[in-house]
Amino acid sequence: MEDDKFLKLLLQTFTVEAQEHLAAMSQILLQLERNPPPAEAAIAVETLFREAHSLKGASRSVNLADIERVCQPMERVLSALKRGELSTSAQFFTTMYASIDGLGQLLSRDVGTAGNVDAGLPASLSRSLLGLMSGGTGPAVAPVTPSVAAAAAAAAAAAATSQASPLGPAVTPAASDSVRVATAKLDALMTQSQELHSLKFSSAHLADDVQAIGDMLAAWRRSVDKRSRHARLLRRSGAVDDMANAKDKRLLEQLLDALDADELFVRSLAERLGRHARAVAQERRTLGTRIDRLVDDMKQMYMLPFSSLFASAPKMVRDLAHDSAKEVDLQMEGASLEVDRRILEQMKAPLTHLIRNAIDHGIETPEVRQGAGKPPRGSILIAVTARDGNRVEISISDDGAGIALDKVRSRAQKMGLRTESALAGMDEEQLRQLVFESGLSTSSILTDLSGHGLGLAIVREKVDALGGSITALRPDNGVGTRFLIVLPATLSTFRGVLVQAGDRPFVFPSRHVERALRLLPENVLTEDGHDSILVDGAVLPLVSLAATLGVKTRSATRDRPRHVQIIVVAGAGGPFAFAVDEVIGDQEVLVQPLAPPLRRVPNIAAATVLGAGQVVPLLNMADLLKSATLARSGRVPSWRSAQTPNAGASLLVADDSITSRTRLRDILESAGYRVTTAADGAEALANLQSGDFDLLVTDVEMPRLDGFGLTARVRRDKRLAELPIILVTTLDTREDKERGVEAGANAYIVKHGFDKRRLLDTIRTLL
Repeated sequence: MEDDKFLKLLLQTFTVEAQEHLAAMSQILLQLERNPPPAEAAIAVETLFREAHSLKGASRSVNLADIERVCQPMERVLSALKRGELSTSAQFFTTMYASIDGLGQLLSRDVGTAGNVDAGLPASLSRSLLGLMSGGTGPAVAPVTPSVAAAAAAAAAAAATSQASPLGPAVTPAASDSVRVATAKLDALMTQSQELHSLKFSSAHLADDVQAIGDMLAAWRRSVDKRSRHARLLRRSGAVDDMANAKDKRLLEQLLDALDADELFVRSLAERLGRHARAVAQERRTLGTRIDRLVDDMKQMYMLPFSSLFASAPKMVRDLAHDSAKEVDLQMEGASLEVDRRILEQMKAPLTHLIRNAIDHGIETPEVRQGAGKPPRGSILIAVTARDGNRVEISISDDGAGIALDKVRSRAQKMGLRTESALAGMDEEQLRQLVFESGLSTSSILTDLSGHGLGLAIVREKVDALGGSITALRPDNGVGTRFLIVLPATLSTFRGVLVQAGDRPFVFPSRHVERALRLLPENVLTEDGHDSILVDGAVLPLVSLAATLGVKTRSATRDRPRHVQIIVVAGAGGPFAFAVDEVIGDQEVLVQPLAPPLRRVPNIAAATVLGAGQVVPLLNMADLLKSATLARSGRVPSWRSAQTPNAGASLLVADDSITSRTRLRDILESAGYRVTTAADGAEALANLQSGDFDLLVTDVEMPRLDGFGLTARVRRDKRLAELPIILVTTLDTREDKERGVEAGANAYIVKHGFDKRRLLDTIRTLL
């Protein structure tokens, strides 16, 4: 049992080490691919050899034989390269990159983070690597020049010297000033430290209560002092001594004595409470300072350079450009700037999509670029800079064709995102922001690379969830496209506007709030049953926050409120006004993520806990603005229709494999669609000509009539010419995708690594 526990811990350590080795090997290969000078190339080869050798030894220590089995031939290839028996070639780089990717798959499988991996992968990778030695998998490789071989020998000798030098008696290795800690442990500590913010807010609430009690006591003391003064005046006047009734005189003297005692008691109580109030206030300040310091220190532990996020970006750009028959260089500036690790993790997918988007939609092929007077190689620049207020700015720009605004306008009108008159009144800057609308894509065909028209909408959603903003801009030189993202450098607390809507409090993120207003009811404009307000000469739509969220409203009263309290928020289509029952104030709030079952509750992004222990929802502004628009138009969708747009549409699935047909049918029917299946293209065409369908999902390789032929036949039929068509196939070459474009398909999805969510997202986009 102890041995198993030790091996598990050792495997965790190995995983981190192996990932570092693989990342380093990818970076070195990219460096070699740029044809550096012989001396630099020799050092790179030597370093690459040592990385492979270290990975082989580490995998052997944790009994991962498959990884060791691949590293052995890789080491032989790199050893031959060092000796000058081989040279780098296109086949060399292709095989090495594939081997590194394969090692990554094996590593993920062995540590339990990936699904099934082909059992024959280690043998296949080994054969490919050994083929480089024999020339069996490609053209024979030529020996390197003597100068490179000599440089390699010198580099190896220098490396050996540096390795041996710490072994000498005069040299003592420096003690390590860092340790590796599991991120789960860091996450637990960060969560606990951030929860102390609730204690800080609670202490502030208690201090305010003590102060309020002190104020009440002070008012009481003034009243008692006043009565005591009157009692003393009464005594001095002699009126008590002159009283004839002895009983009344005795009662009055007792009352005056009680007043004197009350005065002393209230004075003593006020003094004690005052001391406690000052102590509570002091402890509140001390506690707040220490909690802030602790959370700040924890935040520093989470800070990582942006370069850790971009480590795989150069190889990804290289692979995507190669698959698209394009040439692209990636440049990065400011990657040493440190940001919260949790932000980096959340931004990995959005930034990956923006890079893929630049390669797919923006940068042209070398032939097209040269025809336009551009260099054949495109360029993507990622620049990271710090901004005031603990924020960071990320700029992703390319020198490609730019955003086709005419296509954006046409697509937005076709989808009903804006009216024709509204689109006509938009300037270029406003049109660019439409690319963030869900489903809007200017690509002629949706592929795994293009993002299915949903990518930029998801990018904005991710950025908004992190408390940031994203804008599509025109580069300063007017060439290409630029996206500007502004994010907080750290996560935990932010400013929020606390409001009351109906019987519940809610928090608007302050960054989205333009202003808070109080208007007289008669200043609310009503036209065609819709409310509006006039702000700075602009007419803003007005809706009730309680009605939009569907929460219980307060009981009606006889008197109309003297003022209507309004929050004006910024929206993609312009400012929007929400009527609330009360604007409580602006304050710092602690973000508490929702548990998995609640993560997609409409209109709610997260939660916070106020000082009194009350849980308050934080509003999701993107959702809220959509809900407000629907509420204003009277089209409030049900939960199911909101989750599955166009549910009930009729789809036709064509595939000659009964397994694939059944799988697709089950996926689509579970999403609420009506599905008809066909065994080949000819049967599908007959179904299309005799029935009514909203969309066609078809395989490519089928008997009688394949998917390309079926698509072409459908496009020639006037009745079916506009039918959306999705090709789902195992063919994944660029030539096959181009054939899909030529035939008239709307989307192309590769079965390898099939993702049902991607299919459903594509269908929603096309419908």
